Order: sequence, then C-alpha cells, then structure tokens
Amino acid sequence: MAKEAIGFERFLDTVEPAHQVFVSDLHAYMIENGCKAKIESKANGYFVSYSRNKRSVFNFLFRKKGMMVRIYGENAGKYQGFLDTLPDEMAMAIQKAGICKRFMDPDVCNPKCSLDYGFMIGGERVVKCGYGCFMFFVNEGNNRFIEEFVRNEIVARG
Repeated sequence: MAKEAIGFERFLDTVEPAHQVFVSDLHAYMIENGCKAKIESKANGYFVSYSRNKRSVFNFLFRKKGMMVRIYGENAGKYQGFLDTLPDEMAMAIQKAGICKRFMDPDVCNPKCSLDYGFMIGGERVVKCGYGCFMFFVNEGNNRFIEEFVRNEIVARG
C-alpha cells in the first residue's frame, strides 16, 4: 500500500502557534525559490526536507526538546561574516558540532559524503560535519537568524 502524502498544513498544525508564521513564511520562500518540500512522519513528529536540484538545503525536524532546523550550509564560506552575527546559542551549537570525520580520515565516513564544511567563525577556522554543524532550535531568539541563514544559502547556490 502506498504511503499517504502529507500536506504542509497538516505539518503546520503540529508547530507551536508562536512559530507558525515563521515556518509558513520560510516554507513559502523555499517554494518560490524552486525548492521541493518532502514531508514525512517520524517517531518524534514530522520531518520536512527542502531540496533544490536534488540537493538538500534544510530540514525541519522534531526532537524531545522541541523543533529544530538543520541547514546544509555548504556555501557558508561565501557568507561567513554572517556567522559572526549569530546569537551565542547558535554559535555554541556550531562549536559543539562534531568535526568532519572525512576531513580527518577519508576512510572513516561514508565515501559519498562530501559535506566537510570549512569556514571561519569568531576568527577561528573550523571544519565541521555537514550533517550536524548547523542544527538550531526554532525559538524567538533564533528564528530571524535561521531565516537569514537559509536565504544566504539559497542566494549562494545561485
């Protein structure tokens, strides 16, 4: 039996009311910029993936502590000045992210992974894993930075 397609409105109904406008506006921006949205039901809630040209740009996902975004900032080096404007909570999340294993030893990580993100933040060069580097909680203090981050990435991808 085929899986039922999950509509955006169904996902949006599960988002905290305080964040629904933010999520809806970001969704509209992604669709307007040629991204496809794929919405799946997972154990902790819905998982929404936005991709363009078959490459992920970002995801909405749920964790026990709340809704998060994972941004695939493969072009972060092109807008790294923006990274220095992030609030402390987001900057700490980046600093705590694991290093890129493929950068350290190419045989350790999945050979198809090319997501070693090298960039400057706080005057320091860091190389982080692309799957966990830019994961942030959706909250009042982070939302405008998340939106700007995603917009920077879309522009950098051309």
